[in-house]
Amino acid sequence: MRPSWDAYFLEVAQVVSTRSNCLRRRVGAIIVKDKRILSTGYNGPPTGMKHCDQVGCLREKMNIPSGERHELCRGLHAEQNAILQGALYGFSVKDSILYVTHQPCILCAKMIINTGLKGIIIKDNYPDDLALELLKEAGISVKIWRSEGCVEWVTP
Repeated sequence: MRPSWDAYFLEVAQVVSTRSNCLRRRVGAIIVKDKRILSTGYNGPPTGMKHCDQVGCLREKMNIPSGERHELCRGLHAEQNAILQGALYGFSVKDSILYVTHQPCILCAKMIINTGLKGIIIKDNYPDDLALELLKEAGISVKIWRSEGCVEWVTP
């Protein structure tokens, strides 16, 4: 049976996440406009930098809970990398949809708002209620994918 577009794009995001070398959580993201993939991103260090599996995870060493102290991570988030591809290669992500394996954090939510993305479809939750509040205030549609044909609207 042929998957829906949402199921298809979330599966692509899941495959993209396999490129991550994060020791805590592998995240994949894709940006889609008019049913076409514009960019992909996964969480990991900036280009040319040592990977987390080579140097270790400072947040893990300091026992920092998920969703806290993002500034101590050497990696960029999947959403950030997908958005930055537009800046690097000269295309706009405005009015596009972000498909991501995990709910964006507050840092990514602010980037999403300012880039003009119009919606997000996520596969799994993340402990960052402030991110959802800001996305809702900005009028960005956020849906959590539960299963084929079943989507729970989070905002607005």
